[in-house]
Amino acid sequence: MSETDNLGALIADVSHLLRRAFDERARDIGVSRPQWRVLTMLRRHEGINQGGLAELIEVEPITLCRMVDRLQEADLVERRADPADRRAWRLFLTDHARRLLEDMRPLALGLFEDAMAGLSSAEQEGLIRALARVRTNLSRRAPQEMRVHG
Repeated sequence: MSETDNLGALIADVSHLLRRAFDERARDIGVSRPQWRVLTMLRRHEGINQGGLAELIEVEPITLCRMVDRLQEADLVERRADPADRRAWRLFLTDHARRLLEDMRPLALGLFEDAMAGLSSAEQEGLIRALARVRTNLSRRAPQEMRVHG
């Protein structure tokens, strides 16, 4: 098997190229890819606390705290006190963030259209299903392996 046939290397290359292409396209909007990731995850889990969001995007809590500080300064995220825990903050998108995410949606869709160029609808659906299955397989396996080896 050649290096180009290695699934892990191929997925890593595609991921790197997608990130780079996204950064180039998003530069004019004024938001970085990590910020966009926080905003999109927050849209799906609005009202989550900072620790929970850090886990979802797989960053250290202090890293997320700094990112949220910058997003709050840019009027994209609002921190609200958690009524159940005086030490915790719940995170919410601002109206400005919602508009920004809507502006970025065509950018992301265009990127994926470019990435899928030359693939039939059936091939695109098959690729997405296959990658989703790989993700599920790896997500399920990780905790089991930790119990066996940890």
